[in-house]
Amino acid sequence: MPNFDTGDTGFMLICASLVMLMTPGLAFFYGGLVGRKNVLAIMIQSFVSLGVTTVIWFTVGYSMCFSGSLADGTDFGGIIGNFNMMFLNGVSLTDPFPGNPHIPLFVFFVYQMMFAIITPALITGAFTNRVRFPAYLIFLVVWLLFVYFPFCHMIWGGGLLAEWGVLDFAGGIVVHNTAGMAALASVLFVGRRRIADAVPHSIPLVALGTGLLWFGWYGFNAGSELGVDPITCAAFVNTDIAASFAAIAWLVVCWLLAKKPKFVGLLTGAVAGLATITPCAGFISPVQSMLVGIIAGVVCYFAVEMKNKLKWDDALDVWGVHGVGGLIGTIMLGVFASTAINPNGADGLLYGGVSFFGKQVVAVLFSSVWAFVFTWVMLTIISKITPVRSSLKDEELGLDLSEHGEEAYEVAI
Repeated sequence: MPNFDTGDTGFMLICASLVMLMTPGLAFFYGGLVGRKNVLAIMIQSFVSLGVTTVIWFTVGYSMCFSGSLADGTDFGGIIGNFNMMFLNGVSLTDPFPGNPHIPLFVFFVYQMMFAIITPALITGAFTNRVRFPAYLIFLVVWLLFVYFPFCHMIWGGGLLAEWGVLDFAGGIVVHNTAGMAALASVLFVGRRRIADAVPHSIPLVALGTGLLWFGWYGFNAGSELGVDPITCAAFVNTDIAASFAAIAWLVVCWLLAKKPKFVGLLTGAVAGLATITPCAGFISPVQSMLVGIIAGVVCYFAVEMKNKLKWDDALDVWGVHGVGGLIGTIMLGVFASTAINPNGADGLLYGGVSFFGKQVVAVLFSSVWAFVFTWVMLTIISKITPVRSSLKDEELGLDLSEHGEEAYEVAI
């Protein structure tokens, strides 16, 4: 029998549960930001990923991400894994996870599944009120297969970028940058909303969602050490510091420019900080995390302002918060990373790691282009199968009724 550590195993199961909680948290966060006639339509897009992504992950997804590697020539060109572990073929309850033999492989399987669930759900905030549910379901499946799974394998599954030396502690590239760039492609493809919406309809719901996301993010980042050690604690501390400083930075900038301390701004800034620290969490110091948080709050604020001036209808600022946050977090990892903090990491630009910095920049630019182009192509193909955009009549009625025949509230028509 393998020598499983009950502490590590229990901790990782709790972390998997925390990351799962982030998807309902995202549903509340997005649900509060939209109008009253579109609450259920945006929330179901998050909740349905819990079911659909689990099915795909169990059947082919886990195998595509974590079966085979470029080093031993058992994957497909370092881009995607093989299909040897479909339906968990050959995996038993007593098999250890190779990255930490003190936890079962089953635990790693379910922990990584929660990452796959929330990533496509992040994109939905960009095209709220406009996309039909059947088209979204196709989008969800195809995007996982052709964007999320390849980058998961390339960085975390022993693929091309991992062999090259690219680092991403908990998903700056794999989760946030790819989702944010896919959101931008979706917005430009679908177009602007035709019906003005009174938003946000419930700031308390946004606050509840932010609280759940922030809470779950400790499992997202600290759990990515895949065990309990000093790096786990560092990732936990760095996550909270960056989120807090980003929230205050966004609040201050908004207060100075808009003349009011906006609660939604504070909440959005916290999420921007959480997204930005994600790739760095286990590789940098708390002081550097403070800097990451401040930079995230300011840069993401102005990214959203730029989006507004360009009239990109990214309804819930997915590109400005997650796309830009993931990008700058990945680049700042290339600046601040230190093997004195994490011997399994690398030295960034501040410590002479010019090559590592260049690799981080190239990798995040590569992921940005890949996610944008593939998303655009996917939507083009999906539009040939079923209409992607809802009709004017359906937008006027609201997608809760037109798509789902349900109402979050009684709405006068």
